[in-house]
Amino acid sequence: MDDPYPDIYGARPTTAGPAAHPWLTPVLPLLGRWRGPGRGRYPTLEEEFDYEQELTFAHDGRPFLRYEARAWLLDGTGAPLRPSGRESGWLRVGPDGYLEALVSHPTGIAEVYTGRVSGSSADLATHEVVRTPLAKEVTAARRRYTFQGGVLSYTQDLAAVGQPLSRHLVAELRRVSDTDE
Repeated sequence: MDDPYPDIYGARPTTAGPAAHPWLTPVLPLLGRWRGPGRGRYPTLEEEFDYEQELTFAHDGRPFLRYEARAWLLDGTGAPLRPSGRESGWLRVGPDGYLEALVSHPTGIAEVYTGRVSGSSADLATHEVVRTPLAKEVTAARRRYTFQGGVLSYTQDLAAVGQPLSRHLVAELRRVSDTDE
């Protein structure tokens, strides 16, 4: 018997799959898979680091996007050293560009963000951070996605391990297709 509810969350271009809910209109440019280089830093780290980032945004017709992210640390030549950050979640869009996001990390951290999308930018700040007993201390974060000209720019600020909110990650991603592997 065929599955009556097949997994249709895979990254699809806006012309494939179910029609997008009208509230998704301001974030439709995010749909698909994005990949590119990034640079990270934090006050508790001795050196900045380079990484490769991949983000995927998909929908099933309802007013939210499924979100997946993964990253790899790179060596000085740009070759992958090892897996780095990984997260998944949901970006829920409301009327008039209101945004909510639920993001969970395998390191025991879950973040609830609220914000807005306006023009080609989406800005989100943590409403709540929840940690498991073994997770490192994270108290706040802020994310900004800017999408224009085929480029998705991403920045993340972080308040963690006793440090105030400060720049942590910056990446510039380009849309990739499944044939670009």
